[in-house]
Amino acid sequence: SLENHLFRRYFQSQPLPWSLRIKIALGAAKGLAFLHSDEAKVIYGNFKTSKILLDSNYNAKRSGYGLAKEGLQGYSMLQLSDCSCSNSNKFYHEEEDLTPEGDVYSFGVVLLEILSGRRALDANRPSGEQDLVQHARSAKICKLHQLLDARIEGQHSSDEARKALNLAMKCL
Repeated sequence: SLENHLFRRYFQSQPLPWSLRIKIALGAAKGLAFLHSDEAKVIYGNFKTSKILLDSNYNAKRSGYGLAKEGLQGYSMLQLSDCSCSNSNKFYHEEEDLTPEGDVYSFGVVLLEILSGRRALDANRPSGEQDLVQHARSAKICKLHQLLDARIEGQHSSDEARKALNLAMKCL
C-alpha cells in the first residue's frame, strides 16, 4: 500500500522520490475523478493511504469498497472491489464522508501525506504538529514549503511544490 511505502512500515529502502509521489497522486486523483463521473457515480467514502495499492510500476490501484448514499443526486451504493484482498461484504458507514466533497477532502489529506511524508495524525510529533491538516492550515502561505518531506529536497522545483501544496490546501 501507499501507506507502507510512505511510512516504511515494511520497506527499509529510500523514500519514494518526488516523481513517483506525483505519479501516485495523479493516479489516485484520476481514480476518484472516474468514480465521481456521470458514468460511475460512486463515492469512495474511505479514501486513505492504506487503501491505495501500488503495483510493481507504482500505478495506484484502489482497494476495498466504494460507498454512496442512496438518493444523493443519482449516486447509488456500489461495491468496488478490484483486488482479491477483500472478501468482506460489509460496507463502511461514515455519514459525514459520504459525499463527493468528502472524497475530495480525503484526497487533500492523502496528498498532504504524500508531499510531507508524514501521517495525518502522529502523536509522536510536537504539540501543534500532531494533526497534519491543522498544522498545514496554520502555516503561513510562505512557509507551506516547510511541510515538504526534507528527504526529497532538490527533486522538485519550487513551482511544482507550490502547485501541489496549493492543490492539497484547496481540497481541504
